[in-house]
Amino acid sequence: MRNEEVRLYSGSKLPLLGFGTAAFPYDRERVELAIWTALKMGYRHFDTAKIYGSEPAVGSALMEAIHDEAVSREEIFVTSKLWGSDHHDPISGLKQTLKNLGMEYVDLYLIHWPAKLKVWANYAVPNEDDFEELDMESTWAGMERCLDMGLCRFIGVSNFSCRKIQRLMEHASVLPAVNQVEMHPMWRQKNLREFCGEKNIHVSAYSPLGGPGSPWGTKAVVDNPVICSIARKHKATPAQVALSWGLSKGVSLIIKSFNQERMKENMEALELTLDHEDVVKIERLEEKKIMRGEFLVNGTTSPYRTIQDLWDDEI
Repeated sequence: MRNEEVRLYSGSKLPLLGFGTAAFPYDRERVELAIWTALKMGYRHFDTAKIYGSEPAVGSALMEAIHDEAVSREEIFVTSKLWGSDHHDPISGLKQTLKNLGMEYVDLYLIHWPAKLKVWANYAVPNEDDFEELDMESTWAGMERCLDMGLCRFIGVSNFSCRKIQRLMEHASVLPAVNQVEMHPMWRQKNLREFCGEKNIHVSAYSPLGGPGSPWGTKAVVDNPVICSIARKHKATPAQVALSWGLSKGVSLIIKSFNQERMKENMEALELTLDHEDVVKIERLEEKKIMRGEFLVNGTTSPYRTIQDLWDDEI
């Protein structure tokens, strides 16, 4: 099946359906096998991050596919992310990512979270004494240098509020191409989508199904009675309904499933079109953010004393 694409501000194309590789617990062989299966199904965007630990598996599988001429490097789109412990030196952070991947460049490099950590804090949940003073101007300058050096084709952000993007734009020479955020029928990001649209920043949605199967996720989206009712109406799955809704909003989606049948069903969401009545019902659902980022909040050392500080009252 052909994976449709969206154009970023430079005219380059980003596949609408991305394949997520954050797996808990991590199993390299399982990730590599899933990537091979995803390639055969038509997935061409692969999303990883230093903190996921999946970069070596992603690189190994993709480079083997390229070597076997199953796909060319130009046909695939690879996204990775700068962890907080590399904010002091994004160039070194990206060079390590490229070493992990066995690649000369990534297509998109994102600041994973707006938080700077001590250099040793290479783990998902920082301790209270791991935080450093945030200096986004310096970090973004480092990201821009990564771009200048040809280590990536685009730079962007993840988990940034409208206000944080606005502040970044005050000193940026290059604007973010993408803001990757949680988005699904029960956390619709209307204001953020409108803001990013005005700034020509593409929104990419992680956890478009609410993160079922992840340690912090929930089945609230795919089990929602309204979503299930719409699915029955279209003879589709609840997951396909949620994904189709996201695609209808003009965003790309990062979907993580290593189950072959669900991977196929997720790709088939490209063929489902919701009608106006469906969309209205979804827009009426109560909203609740799932990935709240509490691990970056504390009352002493973090720049974010409260959840509202982290999200600038956009939660």
